[in-house]
Amino acid sequence: MRNSLVGLWQSRQLIWKLAKNDFKNRFAGSYLGRLWAFAQPVVTVLLYWFVFGHIMMADKKELLTAGAEAPYVLWLTAGLVPWFYFSEAVSNGTTSLLEYSYLVKKVVFQIRIIPIVKLIAASFTHLFFVMFMLLLYFAYGYRPDIYLLQLIYYSFCLFAFVLALSYTTCAIAVFFRDLMQIVNIFLQVGMWATPILWNISLLDGEPLLQGIIRCNPLFYVVNGYRNAMFADRWFWQDGAMTVYFWAVTAVLMGIGTVIFRRLRVHFADVL
Repeated sequence: MRNSLVGLWQSRQLIWKLAKNDFKNRFAGSYLGRLWAFAQPVVTVLLYWFVFGHIMMADKKELLTAGAEAPYVLWLTAGLVPWFYFSEAVSNGTTSLLEYSYLVKKVVFQIRIIPIVKLIAASFTHLFFVMFMLLLYFAYGYRPDIYLLQLIYYSFCLFAFVLALSYTTCAIAVFFRDLMQIVNIFLQVGMWATPILWNISLLDGEPLLQGIIRCNPLFYVVNGYRNAMFADRWFWQDGAMTVYFWAVTAVLMGIGTVIFRRLRVHFADVL
């Protein structure tokens, strides 16, 4: 484990260079270029806000936030921003070895950095949306607060969790190309099960179902973003959830590392 971390640190410049190139090349050849990376999520936020905040639940917005003292569009954005990153990073991480197959076939290349490259490239877009979210936050009259620093912590949580998943999914995707379709289905279900568009407090009368949803590690991150912005609550005050999240992430990282190492010797033959 220590040798792996040392190797990653020694490759930090290469990782950074590849991540920047990956982000730049994603929309190469299009007229608007990198603006497309930001256009779709912004349109999605506006669409959900319009549909749920002004049409379907126009007179019952308090049901959506279930008592959270925040405008619905801002509360919604705080949930969608981490979800956008998770969705993009998991998708790109899963196909990372397939996309960089020419590097996988190089004997001397450290292929374990490829999923990290894709996640860092996705982080550029995530950083933009965190800034967008904060601008919206201040536009609604909220003031800078020390609790907002926790957004850095929860972003790191998200990065670590996605990386733990990606080491497993990218290794399996080399041999089972249909995995990406399965991942897409889980992402569609996951957006409603996290939850993103509604508050889990709506299930106070269903403790079993509420407990199942809380077992989703992404709930910890999304709820953390909202707590940092609206609840004035530190992450260590949710000690049980914090321990649970990092325990699940550590287990997934261990499983992913083992699977990646065992399948790595066959990557070049299959690709």
